[in-house]
Amino acid sequence: MFNYDPVLFSRILTGLTLFVHIIYATIGVGVPLIIALAEWIGIKRNDPHYLLMARRWARGFTVTVAVGVVTGTAIGLQLSLLWPNFMRVAGQAIALPLFMETFAFFVEAIFLGIYLYTWDRFKNRMVHFLLLIPVAIGSSASAFFITTVNAFMNAPRGFDMVEGQMTNIQPLLAMFNPAMPTKVSHVLVTAYVTSAFLLAAIAAIAAIAMLRGRNHTYYKKALRLTMTSALVFALASALIGDLSGKYLHEYQPEKLAAAEWHFETTDKASLILGGILTEENEVKFAIKIPFALSILAGSTPDTVVKGLNEVPPDELPPLRPTHYFFDSMVFIGIYLTLVALWYVIWQRRKRKTGKPISRMLLWAIVIGAPLAVMAIESGWMFAEIGRQPWILWKVMTVAEGATTSNHVDTMLWLFALLYAVLTLTAIRVLIRMFKDNPAEEEIAALGIEGGTKI
Repeated sequence: MFNYDPVLFSRILTGLTLFVHIIYATIGVGVPLIIALAEWIGIKRNDPHYLLMARRWARGFTVTVAVGVVTGTAIGLQLSLLWPNFMRVAGQAIALPLFMETFAFFVEAIFLGIYLYTWDRFKNRMVHFLLLIPVAIGSSASAFFITTVNAFMNAPRGFDMVEGQMTNIQPLLAMFNPAMPTKVSHVLVTAYVTSAFLLAAIAAIAAIAMLRGRNHTYYKKALRLTMTSALVFALASALIGDLSGKYLHEYQPEKLAAAEWHFETTDKASLILGGILTEENEVKFAIKIPFALSILAGSTPDTVVKGLNEVPPDELPPLRPTHYFFDSMVFIGIYLTLVALWYVIWQRRKRKTGKPISRMLLWAIVIGAPLAVMAIESGWMFAEIGRQPWILWKVMTVAEGATTSNHVDTMLWLFALLYAVLTLTAIRVLIRMFKDNPAEEEIAALGIEGGTKI
């Protein structure tokens, strides 16, 4: 007979909502910056190709923003419905960033509407570009504030706990907790990387188009902008990832140990890549990098890394998912960095040799787009699963924060249907938007010259 568990269904529904929303949220944070770069270059160089990029990307961006509003609203709704005990205890501590996130979104939405409806309305193009700055700032600020909530869940600060109630709450201390710097910076930078690769895929569906002979200058410039941006942000994400490891070592050592299947407290700890964990907690078929975990944790091989054997069994996160999601995030991050570096090296050599871009590089860029999304998803899954069993680190467990309602399973099916309809509709609209209105037609209609080989 089916055993209904409201905690399990609440976790599944929240995970599904985050899984869907993070895609639109990532696009919402990263794309405005790339659009701003395109329009800035277009104005400074008086280059209509870059201005057209900004215009076309902004159209697609509005579709993802509309869907992101729905999924973001669902998260706010589910916080109250699925996690009432958590909100009762922690609601006052996280109220400030939740309010500020809403305010930041309003700024973004208002200026995005003005930006979209004022193309070609100003003699000075720079005036139109300035309208995009609040959009980019608002989207990044929105990510900043909502990520501070997640950071607070990982490093709760700014309150006293008295008989199960938070007292003497200091909202700013709660917001600017130890997890905030690495959490926020990692979210922002990886959003920029992912957005750059997604736009490169539109310019790399341009890349696919180029494999079929569409060698327009527009696609050349689009790839140059997106892939160069991707390399800069990918390198920044690697640096922040190193700082994140050091944060985990100091504040959440159990999470770091779970990510690396590190059981014995020791120095000179090895970094474990891949592998299989047996029931006896033996790691087989893994690649071990000597001293690397100690270096990640404390910059020296002599750093002592806490092992899982010191963690109470009821406080252990799920070891296999935590490790595999962490590895997926790292491996994909390395792949994206190498592909972006490959493109930049090719671009520099092309000036001397004049050789066209290789088919292999184009396909690598195309593959990078869905992988970038997978890296974002893996990162968030690692962040949330690796925190188990705590919804509020060392303060409240997931089970203590969840609802006891008997209807969460019904909500799960309804929201799953909603997300399926929204996502399929958004994909269809975006495909029709760009497929039925290719860049070449707009270029021809605007009388822009171009057609050199990439």
